[in-house]
Amino acid sequence: MPRPTGDRRGAAGEPRGGPLTARTTPAARTSSRTRHRPAGGGRAPGWAMAVGALCVSASAVLLDLAHTTPATASFHRCVLALPALVVLAGAERRREGPPPRGHHGLALAAGVLFAGDMLLWTQAIAEVGAGLSTVLVNVQVVLVPLIAWAIDREPVPGRFLGWLPLLLLGVVLTGGVLERGGATGTDPRRGTVHAVLAAVCYSGFLYLLRRGGHSGHVRQLYTVVVASAAVTSMLAGLAWYGFAVAPGWRVMGWLLAVAVSSQVVGWLLVATASPRLASHVGAVLLLLTPVGAVALGAVVLGERPTALQLAGCALILVSAYRASARGPGADRGARRSGAARRQDAPANAAPGDARAAGTGTTGTPDRHRPPGGDSGPGPPGAGSRRPPGGGPGPRP
Repeated sequence: MPRPTGDRRGAAGEPRGGPLTARTTPAARTSSRTRHRPAGGGRAPGWAMAVGALCVSASAVLLDLAHTTPATASFHRCVLALPALVVLAGAERRREGPPPRGHHGLALAAGVLFAGDMLLWTQAIAEVGAGLSTVLVNVQVVLVPLIAWAIDREPVPGRFLGWLPLLLLGVVLTGGVLERGGATGTDPRRGTVHAVLAAVCYSGFLYLLRRGGHSGHVRQLYTVVVASAAVTSMLAGLAWYGFAVAPGWRVMGWLLAVAVSSQVVGWLLVATASPRLASHVGAVLLLLTPVGAVALGAVVLGERPTALQLAGCALILVSAYRASARGPGADRGARRSGAARRQDAPANAAPGDARAAGTGTTGTPDRHRPPGGDSGPGPPGAGSRRPPGGGPGPRP
């Protein structure tokens, strides 16, 4: 029999591979990439979040070496990161298109909060001491899951609540607050107020960063966040903190190191991973920041952590692993978090795209779904609660 030519349609008159494979629009290609990614991203988001937190921890040591004002440091660390971020954002825009309408507002607000966190926390270090300021700003481990619960109705697992007191105790020990002279500084009362305000800004920034990333386009939105933080830092510096446009080559060298390690690598990894993790898991992983700061301070600055500080680091690692381990309610948390992603899906998305934005597994309508359910391994959300590597390590 002669071989049919020119017709590659199946028996039902649809393109080979089903009706969705014929779609060639950018939205469909984005949906196709999204639907084949397991919910939570498997183990990769946990590792990315851990590496990002450790990269961010380097900023404390590098800023100590820079010796400049809070506004100058915050402005230049953002501005020096923008060229690399613009290149990454441009590549993403050509591949996936622009972000959905309305998400730039979230990114601008996140940038303002990010600048507030950087400015207030740096000010609090001088007023109340590095230890207590670190403890207070890491109250985000409580605030971020509560914000996600209040706004997105994302449940907070009982396992996390059970280990939360030990997590906070680990932060207190790591900050050295219980050591003799642990609460030092020029003005402890004002420093405490500034550190608490920094914690509020930090928590709001983390929530908005995670919420904005649910729709994808993470690099573009994160670039807006950093640009907004740079402008806010400059304005605050001119009004209150003092600001230097050209602080000198030595200072600029250290701030360039902060920009690369923290702004370009660290926070971009956090922005990419946090939407694919439960809010409490991401908050717990960011507690690796004070642990990394203690370790790097010992190596670079010659600081010698006390026995209590080392015990606090160990307590954070063990409690973080146990608190973020996957429990019976993990899938419920993933489904709740998916509701926020569905709300952020573009209004003009192609059929199946909203489903992809909500679950991260498949955008295929039910009538076209293959037997056996989603294409990703395991139930939706299974990867978001599973500790990467399956065992204790530098990060659960």
